Amino acid sequence: MLALADLAAKTVDEFEARGIAMTLNAFAKKGFRNSELFEKAAEAAIPIIATFTSQGLANTVNAFAKMDHQHPMLFDEVAKAAIPIIDTFNSQSLANTVNAFAKMDHQHPILFDEVAKAAIPIIDTFNSQDVANTVNAFAKMDHQHPMLFGEVAKAAIPIIDTFNSQNLANTVNAFAKMDHQHPM
Repeated sequence: MLALADLAAKTVDEFEARGIAMTLNAFAKKGFRNSELFEKAAEAAIPIIATFTSQGLANTVNAFAKMDHQHPMLFDEVAKAAIPIIDTFNSQSLANTVNAFAKMDHQHPILFDEVAKAAIPIIDTFNSQDVANTVNAFAKMDHQHPMLFGEVAKAAIPIIDTFNSQNLANTVNAFAKMDHQHPM
């Protein structure tokens, strides 16, 4: 793995957007930390960030969050690139994006507002993990969005039996932290 990471770090500046996102995602999935690779990947990604797909943007910040690798400039650039194409994000990409920002404690209120606007019309496509990650991220960042929480509550009720204990605990905790009450 080390040899692959070293090779990737040396050549990542030649990668296209998809290659950068996939490489980071693969190393993060394996839990393999390589600061040099992540730094060089961020340097390579920033100038071409507008060419990333919604999934590529989500996977990139998610990989940085999984590896607990801070790169505020990359997160700012991802937010700028994501906002104009937010309607192309699916439920998992929306959830993973705000979850990554929250894990890294990277404030970007405009992105969170745009994610909420994009999520509400497709909230019925969110699975239990998407629901939990989204509301948990909003709560962690103390980002109020009562309309999102109201729609999440309505959408969660029919799928409540699909929530595992962690997703249920995170969702309930987020609603409690945000002091959002929903009449059942």
